[in-house]
Amino acid sequence: MKIVVQKFGGTSLATPEMRSKVVENIINAKRGGFQPVVVVSAMGRKGDPYATDTLIDINTRICTNIHPREMDLLMACGEIISAVVLTNTLKARGYDARAFTGGQAGIITDNNFTQAEILEIKPDNLLEAIKEGRIPVVAGFQGITQQGDFTTLGRGGSDVTAVALGEALSAYAVEIFSDVDGVMTADPKIVPDASVLSHVSYLDILELADKGAKVIHPRAVEYAIRGKIPVFIKNTSNSTPGTVISFENERSYGKKHLTYTQVVTGIAHITGRTQVTIYQDDTVINNRILAQLADNHISIDIINIFPDKMIFTIDESKTERAKQIIEENNCEYTLIENCSKISVVGSKMRGVPGVMSAIVRALTKNNIQILQTADSHTTVSCLVKGQDTAKAVIALHQEFELYKKDK
Repeated sequence: MKIVVQKFGGTSLATPEMRSKVVENIINAKRGGFQPVVVVSAMGRKGDPYATDTLIDINTRICTNIHPREMDLLMACGEIISAVVLTNTLKARGYDARAFTGGQAGIITDNNFTQAEILEIKPDNLLEAIKEGRIPVVAGFQGITQQGDFTTLGRGGSDVTAVALGEALSAYAVEIFSDVDGVMTADPKIVPDASVLSHVSYLDILELADKGAKVIHPRAVEYAIRGKIPVFIKNTSNSTPGTVISFENERSYGKKHLTYTQVVTGIAHITGRTQVTIYQDDTVINNRILAQLADNHISIDIINIFPDKMIFTIDESKTERAKQIIEENNCEYTLIENCSKISVVGSKMRGVPGVMSAIVRALTKNNIQILQTADSHTTVSCLVKGQDTAKAVIALHQEFELYKKDK
């Protein structure tokens, strides 16, 4: 029997009505001849009783300096509750199921609490449950160290759990269910006519996720590539086909007959960026500043280095510490805060002329100042002022005609 791993997000588990729809999706997999292995997130979102953010909030009111080990023990609770509740929901419908923590499912991690990496997966318990005719329901987002401590895999870790288990179980596919119909050409909250993509390549989804699209965790995609597992993004509440993420058909790569409007997959964006310009022509000092930023866990992006200055962006939460470092090195600098990085993503754009020209044309036509750019074979990113974020995303979505059809 072919195994399919089904992952359900927090909103899909938040109410009895939604959990009933979850069960229907699991039953449909069984009716289709598949053996489901289910992975669950914590129920609901911040404010809901068992959501991870709610549990964190309760404890930080008591103590703001929670040790990472205890934080992981706390954060693991939400998914465990979800696993038990869904297991009993399945049993109430007449389906034998068994709940597993991440550790019981065989997920062994390092001891980097709150951001643990999976070392290996020993799915013997899951395979035994399948052999016994049960549906395994696994608490996502978590694992266990070799010493027996609970760990969590970082934000989006339930996606990682699902795809990593898919690889370990040699699954036919992984299905990720949430409250959206699939991967869209842009954020539908900004672009109402954004369309659902029926297919996205692994490369494009990695770029979209890295550039701000909240669809699937990039680490989950890496497991999918390694295991050559197709990943489906679906809506829990309806039967739309959703989006399949798999290897791209490379026949169209670099073909000259493709126009610039045919090579873009989607538009992604990240808000809350600060642009830093340091006026310094001494490379020794510049190198020292970059090293000190790294030592303080300040990640830089869109960096441009000139003979007399260097320009880069950082997350706005790191602005004050970056200022201190620059001032300690006695350098002149300027900041532009509240910026956004807008990215045009498409692995087919390699070798096709006109993409950058179209981006500049669309933004300047809408009086949007381009503060900085960066590009690769698959992505072109522009830094704009925060107040222009929505206008820029809409302008680029229209320029590349992403509203017209399924790409």
